[in-house]
Amino acid sequence: MLSFLPVPRRAGSPCFATREWENPGPHGPTMSFGRPVRLPRPFLLSCRRLGVQLTRQVLLVWVGSQCVEWCVRGRGTSGLVYQMRRRLVASTSRFGVGEQADSHRTPRGLHRVARKSGGGWPVGTVFEARQPVGYTWQGRPNAAIAHRILWLEGLEPGRNRGDAVDSFRRFIYVHGVGDELTLGRPASRGCVHLAAGDLMPLYDALPEASLVWVSEAHAPPRIGCAKALSGSR
Repeated sequence: MLSFLPVPRRAGSPCFATREWENPGPHGPTMSFGRPVRLPRPFLLSCRRLGVQLTRQVLLVWVGSQCVEWCVRGRGTSGLVYQMRRRLVASTSRFGVGEQADSHRTPRGLHRVARKSGGGWPVGTVFEARQPVGYTWQGRPNAAIAHRILWLEGLEPGRNRGDAVDSFRRFIYVHGVGDELTLGRPASRGCVHLAAGDLMPLYDALPEASLVWVSEAHAPPRIGCAKALSGSR
């Protein structure tokens, strides 16, 4: 456990420079779009079957494409009118997909953000058991968990919830890493990795209880996306 105090957010602080995490990372710029997005049919069917209400913001994790789509329902609209806010380069498990405990695989299906950890700490903070233990720039450049944490909870009993397939008990997170050169290819031990430049604004804007859908499929083609992602890896 660290003995130092959280660094406060204040103007001029190098850790919280206004546009620090908006700069392109090693994989190039994250793409932003305003076009309507068709939510995956299996995702909608799972929500209907479980009686889960759609949240205003939804994350779609596409394992086949190693990316995350951040979708937002337009203000003043209802139903299924969503727009893609950003498509983020990601990294899922190097062991493939699967829900079994101790498999180190990325679980599929319907999830939600159960808890958020790391708010208020500077970019580069390293976490163990969701507690700050150091910084990437102070001897931990290859930290396994850094920046921010979104802890996922499975919502499908028998698939990713309960017994030996429980995503929450498996500590499945969306989180940052020290070595962002691993993004764009399977490299995690079950979690979903994102770059700090994508994770920080996502963490600030995404409420707890927001839905997350994890699919082993490839992301559907979107105008402008294929070229952007092929040049960003």
